[in-house]
Parts: sequence; structure tokens; C-alpha cells
Amino acid sequence: MNALAPAVQKSASLAGIQELEEQQYLTFMLAGETYAVSILPIKEIIQYGQLTEVPRMPNFIRGVINLRGAVVPVIDLSARFGKPSTTVGRRNCIIIIEVVIGEETQNVGVMVDAVNAVLEIPANEIEPTPTFGTNIRADFIAGMGKINGKFVIILNIQHVLSMDDMATLAEVGSSAHAELTPL
Repeated sequence: MNALAPAVQKSASLAGIQELEEQQYLTFMLAGETYAVSILPIKEIIQYGQLTEVPRMPNFIRGVINLRGAVVPVIDLSARFGKPSTTVGRRNCIIIIEVVIGEETQNVGVMVDAVNAVLEIPANEIEPTPTFGTNIRADFIAGMGKINGKFVIILNIQHVLSMDDMATLAEVGSSAHAELTPL
């Protein structure tokens, strides 16, 4: 019976490797660059529509939407990366992503220029995060995927949409705004 245990462990580890190799990613455009994110936390993709602006929010929070009765904040990913805000056009989409906050999950909308396709990127085609040469923070990057000979930035969406990080930025933005407001 003990002889079977290593065989079961080996097949389990092979299944884990196979899952890693068969990882699918949604690719999208943002400010002329192609990015990718794992499809696992993605709930749905909707057309950019009616947004309600929320006063005194940092510039990367575009507002909120009503998604079947739930209030969902919408993040402008370009502005989140410290670039100019996304210009609204007919191809803009909002990707609804489930983010884990402590032990709870929260849906967050991510505004992008256009959604491209869902692609499989084998694990052997993913390079580690570069230490230099990117326009965004290194902790936002999960790796660099090779697609048709070109590199695509694979985002670590949990870090990009970290509620603690965004709350801190919102507080800084609010206090800076309060300092500028005359009494």
C-alpha cells in the first residue's frame, strides 16, 4: 500500500503542473500596451456605461456602477498605474474582478481601453518579473508572458486592486484636497 502513495503524490503533482501550464489569461489594451490577467478572478466583462462619480476620490477611481443591485467601484487602470486617465471611447470595457479582502470578497470594476482575447500561456513561456524597465510598480507584475514572440505584462491583480493600498491613496488624496480647500 505504501508503494501506491508515491505514485498518487506524483500524479497529483503532475496535475498541479498541468494546471499551471494550462493557465488562461484575458489580454486587454491599455494606453497602447497589451496586458494580461488570469481569468480565474474575472466575473464578467461589460460595456463601459453609466458611471456615478463619487466626490473626493483619487483620480484612479472613476466612480461606481450598479451591477444587478450591487454597488461596484470602477478603477481606471491607466490612472492607477500613474499614467493619464483613460479617454472614453466606444471600445472601452469594464472587467468585473473578484478581489479577496481579508476573508471577504469584493467585486471591483477595472476600466480598460479594449479587451482582446483569452489566451493560454504555458508556464515555460512566462518569465519572472523584471527588476527595471517597466512603467508600473514591480509588485503589480506577476510575470512577463511571451505571446507570438512579444512580451505581455501579466498583472498580479490582487496587488493592483489592493484595497489597503487604494484606501491609503484615497486618504492621502483627501487630506491633500482638504489642505487646498479654503475655509
